[in-house]
Parts: sequence; structure tokens; C-alpha cells
Amino acid sequence: MERGRDVRFVSSGVKLPSASSSAPSPSPSPSPAPAPALLSAALPFAHIGRAIDAAARRLGTCLPRVPVARADPAPPPPRRHGKDGGGNEERVLISEVAVRLKDGEPLERPELESAAAAALRACRPNAALTVREVQEDVHRIVESGLFRSCMPVAIDTRDGIRLVFEVEPNQDFHGLVCEGANMLPSKFLEDAFRNRHGKIINIRHLDQVIKSVNGWYQDRGLTGLVSYAEILSGGILRLQVSEAEVNNISIRFLDRKTGEPTVGKTQPETILRQLTTKKGQAYNRAQVKRDVETILTMGIMEDVTIIPQPVGDSNKVDLVMNLVERPSGGFSAGGGISSGITNGPLSGLIGSFAYSHRNVFGRNKKLNLSLERGQIDSIFRLNFTDPWIDGDNKRTSRTVMVQNSRTPGTLVHGGDHPDHGPITIGRVTAGLEYSRPFRPKWSGTLGLIFQHAGARDDKGNPVIRDFYNSQLTASGNAYDDTLLAKFESVYTDSGDHSSTMFVFNVEQGLPVLPEWLSFNRVTTRLRQGYEIGPARLLLSASGGHVEGNFPPHEAFGIGGTNSVRGYEEGAVGSGRSYAVGSGEVSCRMFGPLEGVVFGDYGSDLGSGPKVPGDPAGARGKPGSGYGYGVGVRVDSPLGPLRLEYAFNDRQARRFHFGVGYRN
Repeated sequence: MERGRDVRFVSSGVKLPSASSSAPSPSPSPSPAPAPALLSAALPFAHIGRAIDAAARRLGTCLPRVPVARADPAPPPPRRHGKDGGGNEERVLISEVAVRLKDGEPLERPELESAAAAALRACRPNAALTVREVQEDVHRIVESGLFRSCMPVAIDTRDGIRLVFEVEPNQDFHGLVCEGANMLPSKFLEDAFRNRHGKIINIRHLDQVIKSVNGWYQDRGLTGLVSYAEILSGGILRLQVSEAEVNNISIRFLDRKTGEPTVGKTQPETILRQLTTKKGQAYNRAQVKRDVETILTMGIMEDVTIIPQPVGDSNKVDLVMNLVERPSGGFSAGGGISSGITNGPLSGLIGSFAYSHRNVFGRNKKLNLSLERGQIDSIFRLNFTDPWIDGDNKRTSRTVMVQNSRTPGTLVHGGDHPDHGPITIGRVTAGLEYSRPFRPKWSGTLGLIFQHAGARDDKGNPVIRDFYNSQLTASGNAYDDTLLAKFESVYTDSGDHSSTMFVFNVEQGLPVLPEWLSFNRVTTRLRQGYEIGPARLLLSASGGHVEGNFPPHEAFGIGGTNSVRGYEEGAVGSGRSYAVGSGEVSCRMFGPLEGVVFGDYGSDLGSGPKVPGDPAGARGKPGSGYGYGVGVRVDSPLGPLRLEYAFNDRQARRFHFGVGYRN
């Protein structure tokens, strides 16, 4: 069948069959709908038993043609078995059996002859037949799918009863008209009928096509089926497809405690813009499920359900969305661990206090204000995020950030003399970032960030050189000022930690003023997980390079809990370049407990001496190293709690404790 010539799709408004028919239910999880009735392939039985019995009683009389009746394609009733194989049914000896057209002409087409011959199982020359056996062969002829009707005719001849099956073949196929299939690709039916042009229409083949069309809708979560089929004059097949269409989408807020309708704080348009299901589209259960998940990821809803409701007797459905809101915000307190402090009785402990509002103005805008304080660490953050800027159709988000932090400088400047206190890095940062997805699994971020950073001693006073007389700033002043243009691209194939993840980041210092720093920094991270029976293999790698005039505390620190385990933080090296690789095999032990075997390797790629002041060389860092060990993880509300025991290549051993997955 030539493409596009014999298959024609017509969009038309159709009504779904009533409840008594085979229409699909618009419920979220409807049971598969039965295939609709196809065609009236033959007329019903009419007194076949009486006609055959009459022919048997008049064996001795020369009868003309005794019409028996047309056949019904419905399955025959169960047979009754007696000592003659047919209960009390009388048998009639048949001398000859033939299949002819209605005008008495023989079947000329080979496919018709072979189909009829295969259908005649009981009716054979010189066989004693019952009415039921003739009826079963009539049924099998029609069931072959090639014949429109079949009439058994008994003729009394000199040689005995001659049984003729007069058949009416279906028309030759010359085209297809499909109406109402707005979602079904035309190629689907073109392929189904590609080699059928000019051949007899086979009802069995048509039944398979209808089932495949219904299956296409079901596999994709769509509510649709072939509701009617007929053969038009000229051998044209007409299929009527009924698809459920979304009419209206309404929102209803429910009380968290009582479940009764209430007034919501969220603006309805904030919810509706998240939906990919729109009015006038075909109702897609899978798409509606994804919309529910999208709304839940907004973080402002505790529960979301979408209930379809039929609209009268039409093929349309209304979608009612029930929403249960979470509390908008509040205060919280907690604690954590800093990876930059490794010594002391309270090493790395941090306390935190925060206020957050996750639904500012009822538009899903996020406000976060937090304060963290440790032995040396202190971080104050103010973030305001609009997850979807009004008027933008690309789902672009905007984040405004202000931060004042004081963090340990041990990654680069650790190992200070005992007579001198630790160095900390103070940063005041303000920035603006825009993010958006630009492919199904890709997202990108553009930002402009200003940073005012410098080193301080243990009393909080600015310092420009450490104990080894190595410079601590790039400009030679107490503080360095930098305006950074940032670009980041992220690929993730799922939210699972063992899935594929790729991150590429570029930062460029813009020397708008002469004293502002100018440098370029590129970093990348890659993670790939594999399931190996009950175990899971996780491979990860990261690397980076910085070029230009940059402060030494911005060098890449290698070693520690999230780098090369078995070493203290930053103890392997600090350089302009770095590469770290890691492999882990984990296996669930029991409950939330998981066992891990790991190995890490890291190197500064020989770039340690190129860092201003060569802090790694002054402290005798090796520049490369590896570690390996075992550990356990326990799931917690804060994330996985990690306890690991590692050995390094210098015969040292060390415990590592962390919260969350390794970077």
C-alpha cells in the first residue's frame, strides 16, 4: 500500500460509547477495555437443524435445493456426547461436499479455496453428519475472516445428499479512512495495511489491527480505542476512534487535618502553569501522573491527587485537582560537621539556626535565612529564589544570594606551626544566578558573583603571609576583590545517587577595575553507577584547572573525606590542576545499614609549585596519593551517615565521618 494514498485520517468530534459499551473509563487506572464489536460477518442461524432434519426425512424423494440458513459467527453451544457421538441427534449420509459462490460458481482465488478447505473438518464426502457438525463447519468458514456469509444448502441427487456451502467473500481492500485519531500516528496504520492493497479484507487481520491500536493507547497511558469499524462500498475500511479529551481543570484545596475544602494560600496560576496537561488535549494518564510528581517537587504541597470526571455522555473529562498545602515556613535548628577541621575535642561540630519560607506571596518563591557557627566556622546566608520567573516560558529560575562566611584554610594552608593558630578565610559574597532546563536531562546556570575575600589569623585579624612567609592573597593586599561570571551545565538521568551524572563548570574573573582579579577556572565531575546482582558499583571522577592571577586559598585541595580517604583534608596536595578518581562497591546488609568497600586516588598533576607561594611545597605535601578501606552507611533524615576506615599509601590509617554522599 503506497504511503499516504490509501490511508486517510479525519479529525472529528465523536462520542465515547455509553457505559454499556466498550468505552474506556476515564479513571486514573482503568482496566483494559474489551475490543469493540467488529463487523456483522454473517447473518444469524435460522432453523438450520429443522432444515437438515427435513432433508434427511425426504431422502427417498427427489428434492430440489433445500436452503438450510445463514451462519452465525457466534461460538456454537457445547456438544452433547452419546453413543453415536452426538447424543440423540440423527445423522445424515452426505455423498458430496462442495464450496461455491452464491451464484454457484467455484472459488477461483487460492486463498479462498485454502481457507474453506481448512475450515471443513467434519463435512467430508461419504460421511454421516449431524446438524451440529454442519453448524460447526459453517462457523469455522466464517471465522476464517475472509467470508461475509456462509449458507449450507442440501441437494438431493441420484447419488445421495450433496452438501454445498454457498459463501460470499469479503471485498478487496482499496483504502482506509480513520476518524477521530488525533494522537495515533498515521504511519502506525500505514504499516498495518501496507501489503494488503488489492487483497481480500480479512476480518481476523482487522481484529488484530484494532487490538494493536487499542494497545497503542493503553501502553502510552492514553484513554482511547477503536469504537466502530465497517466496510464501505468499494472495499474501503472505516475505523472510528474515540479519544478522551480534557475539558476543564479545576483546583480544590483541602484542609490538612479534616480533609474538607478550604481556602489555599497558593495562587492557582502558580499550580496550573506547572501542568503539561492542558485543556483540549487527549487525556493521558501517564502525563497526569508526571504532573502530580512535578507539583510535589515544588515543595509546597503535602499531597496532590488529580481525579478525572466524565462530562455528560461526551468524550470529554474534567480534571479536579485536590491539593493539601504544607506549612509555608518557620524556624529550625540543627547541627553538622565541617570537613575542614580535623583536630580538637569538638572537631568539625557546627550548630545552625535557620528561617525559611517556601511559598512567598503564594507563588512558590523561596526565602532562606541561615546562620551556622562552629569552633572556627561561621556562615551567614540570605537566599531568595524564584523557581519560575513570571512571563517566562522556559522555566527559568532566579536566585539572589548574599553570604558572609569564615571557613578554615586547612585545605591549602593546613599543617601550621604549633606556635601559630590556624588560618581562616573570610568571604563576603553577593550574586545573581539564572538557571533553566534546556534539554530533558540537561540544565544550565548563568551567574554573576562578586567576592571580597582574604585570610585571617585565629584572632580574626587580616594577614597577608603565613608562617612560611607564603603569600595569602593574589594582590598583596589584605583582601582580594573578584567579579566572577559563572556557567554550569548539569546532566542527570535520574534522582538516584547511583545514576549517571555529569557536571561542567566554568568561572571567569572579570577585571572591571584594575585591582580586581582575572583568572579562569574550569572544573568537571562525572559519576556512573552499575547494578551487579545485589551489589552496586559506583565510579566517580573529578578534575579541574585554573589559569591566571588567583589567590592561593582558591587552589584545588586534594585529600580528605570527600576526596582521597586515608589522608587529612588537603594533605595530598593543592595545585592549579587536579584529578581525583574513586570506586566503591556497596551492598545492603540489613535494614538501613549498608556496607562499602572503596578505593581513591588523587593528584595535583605536578601543578603544586605553580600556586602563588607554593603552599603545598612548603608543607611537604606529596602531590599524589591513594587510599582504600571499608565503611558503613546508615540512612537518616539528614542523609546517609558515613563511617569509614581508610589506609593510605604511606601506611597511615584514619577514620572518616561524613553526612551525605561523597562529592
